[in-house]
Amino acid sequence: MSQWFECKVKYDRLAENGMIKTVSEPYLVDALSFTEAEARITDKMQPFISGEFNVDTVKRVKLSDIFYNEAGDRWYKVKTNFITIDEKTAVEKRTATYQMVQASDFKGALNLFLENMNDTMADYEIASITETAIMDVFPADLSETRADREARQKAQNKEQ
Repeated sequence: MSQWFECKVKYDRLAENGMIKTVSEPYLVDALSFTEAEARITDKMQPFISGEFNVDTVKRVKLSDIFYNEAGDRWYKVKTNFITIDEKTAVEKRTATYQMVQASDFKGALNLFLENMNDTMADYEIASITETAIMDVFPADLSETRADREARQKAQNKEQ
């Protein structure tokens, strides 16, 4: 099961007017720990940022699923309430879960979510869909073994 972390990266960017502006952008990273999340976001961001950058915050985010759409340029957070009925008391119980959906617009996010939930046997209701500030999502690279990661980290430490 994936553990998702939101990492905020702060760096200086050249604005359109030629001024240097400090920006802080959030990213989602699949990692096993806070330390691994920071290491992975640092690794992923180095090729795209020239100069210094800092990982300001790393916080755990509870997500049950992520639905990708390469044509989408925004990330939407969907709050879903799964509905169950307690057999003893016959009372409805709602359990909230969160999913991330990549889409170009709100309607696209809704359609992709519904398409991915087609096979779900459970009753659910969509409580909300909100656009997030997430810039990108980095799932775990399962092809890389622990030994590969440790060897890469040792090589990076020798360079420093």
